[in-house]
Amino acid sequence: MATSPPLLCLTITTLLVILNQCIAGVNTATTIPPKIGKGYRLISIEESPDGGLVGHLQVKQKNSIYGPDIPLLQLYVKHETEDRLRVHITDAEKQRWEVPYNLLPREQPPPLKQSIGRLRKNPVAQSEYSSSELIFSYKSDPFGFAVKRKSNGETLFDSSSDGSDPYGDLVFKDQYLEISTKLPKEASLYGLGENTQPHGIKLYPNDPYTLYTTDVSAINLNTDLYGSHPVYMDLRNVGGQASSHAVLLLNSNGMDVVYRGDSLTYKVIGGVFDFYFFAGPSPLAVVDQYTALIGRPAPMPYWALGFHQCRWGYHNLSVVEDVVENYKKAKIPLDVIWNDDDHMDFHKDFTLNPISYPREKLLAFLDKIHSQGMKYIVLIDPGISVNSTYGVYQRGIANDVFIKYEGKPYLAQVWPGAVNFPDYLNPKTVDWWVDEIKRFHELVPVNGLWIDMNEASNFCSGLCTIPKGKQCPTGTGPGWICCLDCKNITTSRWDDPPYKINASGLQVPIGFKTIATSAVHYNGVLEYDAHSLYGFSETIATHIALQGLEGKRPFILTRSTFVGSGHYAAHWTGDNKATWDDLKYSISTVLNFGIFGVPMVGSDICGFYPAPTEELCNRWIELGAFYPFSRDHANFYSPRQELYQWESVAESARNALGMRYKLLPYLYTLNYEAHMSGAPIARPLFFSFPNLIEVYGLSTQFLLGSSVMVSPVLEEGKSEVKVLFPPGTWYSLFDMTQAIVSKEAHYWTLDAPLHVINVHLYQNTILPMQQGGLVSKEARTTPFSLIVTFQAGAKEGEAKGNLYLDDDELPEMKLGNGYSSYVDFYSSVSDGTVKVWSDVEESKFALENGWTIERVTVLGLEGFGGKFALEVDGIPVVDTSKVEISATEQKFPQELEDGGDKKKSMMVDVTGLELPVGKKFKISWKMGSSG
Repeated sequence: MATSPPLLCLTITTLLVILNQCIAGVNTATTIPPKIGKGYRLISIEESPDGGLVGHLQVKQKNSIYGPDIPLLQLYVKHETEDRLRVHITDAEKQRWEVPYNLLPREQPPPLKQSIGRLRKNPVAQSEYSSSELIFSYKSDPFGFAVKRKSNGETLFDSSSDGSDPYGDLVFKDQYLEISTKLPKEASLYGLGENTQPHGIKLYPNDPYTLYTTDVSAINLNTDLYGSHPVYMDLRNVGGQASSHAVLLLNSNGMDVVYRGDSLTYKVIGGVFDFYFFAGPSPLAVVDQYTALIGRPAPMPYWALGFHQCRWGYHNLSVVEDVVENYKKAKIPLDVIWNDDDHMDFHKDFTLNPISYPREKLLAFLDKIHSQGMKYIVLIDPGISVNSTYGVYQRGIANDVFIKYEGKPYLAQVWPGAVNFPDYLNPKTVDWWVDEIKRFHELVPVNGLWIDMNEASNFCSGLCTIPKGKQCPTGTGPGWICCLDCKNITTSRWDDPPYKINASGLQVPIGFKTIATSAVHYNGVLEYDAHSLYGFSETIATHIALQGLEGKRPFILTRSTFVGSGHYAAHWTGDNKATWDDLKYSISTVLNFGIFGVPMVGSDICGFYPAPTEELCNRWIELGAFYPFSRDHANFYSPRQELYQWESVAESARNALGMRYKLLPYLYTLNYEAHMSGAPIARPLFFSFPNLIEVYGLSTQFLLGSSVMVSPVLEEGKSEVKVLFPPGTWYSLFDMTQAIVSKEAHYWTLDAPLHVINVHLYQNTILPMQQGGLVSKEARTTPFSLIVTFQAGAKEGEAKGNLYLDDDELPEMKLGNGYSSYVDFYSSVSDGTVKVWSDVEESKFALENGWTIERVTVLGLEGFGGKFALEVDGIPVVDTSKVEISATEQKFPQELEDGGDKKKSMMVDVTGLELPVGKKFKISWKMGSSG
């Protein structure tokens, strides 16, 4: 749901704030701020009982820029694993705010020493401290530290400063922390989000990177949006060999990150420096190590990988019923129907509008769609309507669950009018929230929850009261106009900190259109510190509630995210615009979230507002059918844009979603891999081709898993697309007789008429597919086929793939519980013989479900012929009379044929098989001659 028009205009007050900062030379794009202070010196360092290092740093020269320096700091360094190093710096004498350890579980640093004494000797003799992968080194005066890769000595992070650097030494004040690192020019950086990046997935020097969760429409470029992920991946290529690592600054306070190309500077308005370094060296290893710390991605139910339809403005239940029926008539797959806030009684959470969504009729509708395997999801916002007749609010007040300002629940405005915000850092609030979701589920058996507006969004700013003598909201005009009586809060240093981050891309006050930053959470925690955790803490509470309902796997979609959100929820990229640019930008945001450990991510297909053109909607569903999370969603004020509204879009949807539903076994297996190792579902090409510099900035194509490449049309009026093919053989998934062979990274221009998206499968892969269907439950019961790919004209080669199957209702996604099976597929070409075989773990579940493989298609063979043999569980199958083998010669682009490199390559189809997925099989045949 949108909250307000794009934040592209400012109040006079805000403009004056910026003008004053410009005059002062503070943090503007055109000035380089003066260096602050002389840093710290190391006065002691010793080994800690847990095998780490503990040191103390003393400020060298005090100054008052952005407030007084903290005189004494505690340094804690530990190799927590062989490939993860932690560097933690905080006030040595006083506890400071950190991301709560109960929200994001991790090791605790040692307690602060009561007395530092005058220890000036260094019991640790060496200035290097190493694990098997990373080396930590330091210099004492001024203090700086470096992290190096042990294998080649490469410096990954170096906080030391000299006179020629545009940044200074370590700064540590109560409300301003600064630290920098040198970077080699060849480093390619990714991450530091959430923002809409016009230059693509690579970080772009001198673009602003501000981290502070904000309800600003995603159409605003280079702006801090709904999530805060202070992590970046660094990919370097030296002599053709790539290595990558990641750096996380675990800090929830607002920050600007200044990336200059050869350096990066953090400017943070509170908290501590809590750095984690992940050694990689491959991009997949980096994400594995990162999610091992922050939490593995949540397992998704199978149906969540189907197609979803939503709209803000389904005014009554009959409209929703029509939408479902029209999808069926148009033969477009649909798994989940959503309601924005239209089902609510006057926008109040956990209610039903008795007139437009009468409970009895809604329950009958849900019985009907549930029987067909479809699901239903609704929206809830965190703002609870201040209404003495509203049970949710009454129970909230009785349990004292709301964020406070000067001892009273903080008053804000969202869709229902005046609201209070639950404080999810309070255990009592979590209990109350769990109970409210349980009550709502008894009212309406929803299949998941969509938590929106949780940055938190507020239509007003400052300290507000409910106006006397006038209705608020008025019930007419845009609902996002503030109608409370409000006054600015500028008296405290929390509302008006000395350093102004570039909030909302416009340096607005940090309490602008959100909770006042001097408001107070449980245990005296300030909103100033906890602001960017709000959506994350709500996500955890919602996950606890859903998991406790029926013992089923929860599905949550959240707008605001933080480090670790992917452990609980999926995400969409927020309020985008129906433009060709937004279509293109969506790819970078989706790929970034995979790096952030949130692999289940997508963008509003066809754009949230205003009206998409028919051509744009065609191209968007072709791309959106391959987002990990695939949902069409539109604005209240936009015309209808369900995929059946245009026959041309319906045709594109049937083609693209038809392929998605055939690929569901593959997508679900990727979901399992994400849950086990953090591996993104949608990935930049450099994940599979890290040595290929040409793909480092590629933001117009992406991979699903390691080997399915999606290359959409992203420009108006185009019927062809320029595609970069990494070296090797690529087969068109829509027409497997078509192949592209690249000897080196090469752009090919491919036909892409209106209803066509180019999707290619890489060599040496075995891809499990099913026959598709209009609902994933139905598609899941169809027979399997295996697509096996070799390099074109292969005489020798190996291919592999895998398949994970389980009862997707179960909360846990794992092997060994009796409700899951895992199959490894292998194939080889050698000595004129083709073999395809499987190895099965936990066969029981697959056998009970009766899944079979009816077809094996092998691509890239030099020829075929000769004797066919089949065995199941080691026993030869004598009667293979139903099995048919056919071959088709594959086609290559004209340019390749003209170049004299024409390959003789065959597609061999083996049909009529009835191989139980739960049993090991082996098929083989002599390749023979292709002539």
